[in-house]
Amino acid sequence: MYAETNQKGIYCLDVFFQICNNGIMDIWDKNKRSECMSKIRSKDTKPELALRKALFARGFRYHVNDTKLPGKPDIVLPQYKTVIFLNGCFWHRHEGCKYAYTPKTNTEFWIDKITSNSERDKINLQRLTALGWNVITVWECEIRHTYKRDLTPLVDRVEAEIIRNRPRKISMKFYEQIEDKVMMVAEDIVEYGGTKRKK
Repeated sequence: MYAETNQKGIYCLDVFFQICNNGIMDIWDKNKRSECMSKIRSKDTKPELALRKALFARGFRYHVNDTKLPGKPDIVLPQYKTVIFLNGCFWHRHEGCKYAYTPKTNTEFWIDKITSNSERDKINLQRLTALGWNVITVWECEIRHTYKRDLTPLVDRVEAEIIRNRPRKISMKFYEQIEDKVMMVAEDIVEYGGTKRKK
C-alpha cells in the first residue's frame, strides 16, 4: 500500500525521509517520532482514491481492502478475477526506483523491515496466483505526481491488463452419447449486443 499522511503528518514524513536519506540525527524524541509515523496512512490515500475513481468511471466495480484474500489487496475486481496493489516504492522495495533507498540511520532495522515486506509480497503473489487471481501492481512512482494531473496512461495500462487476463466463460453442450461415451463440445460464450425495440 502507498503510505500517505494527512495534513498534519506531511511535515513529519518529509522530515523523516530527509533524515533517512541524509544520515543526520533525528530531530525529535521517540514519542514525537512515533506520533508522526502514526499519521502515515496505508489505505484510502489520495492516489488510491484517484485510481479507484478513474476505474469506476470506466465501468469497473470493485471491493476495497478485502481481508479474505492474501495481502489484503487495495482493489479487488471479482468479475475479472483481478486484484490491484498500490505499493509504496520505499516500503515495498521497488527495484531501480529512486524512492526505494535504504536509510542511512538505523540501517539494520530498515533492511530487515523492508526485506520482510518484500518477502511477504512474494508469498502473497504466489498464494493469489495459486487461487487463480490475476495480480496487478501499481507503484507509487507511477502515480505519485500524475494523480493530480492526468491518470489516463496509467488507467489505460491497468484496464488493458484487466481485460487481457479476464476469465473466459465456457459453455458445454452435450451432443450425443455413443456406446456409453459422452461426446461434448466446449465453445466460448459470445455476448451479442442487441438493439432495443421501439414500443
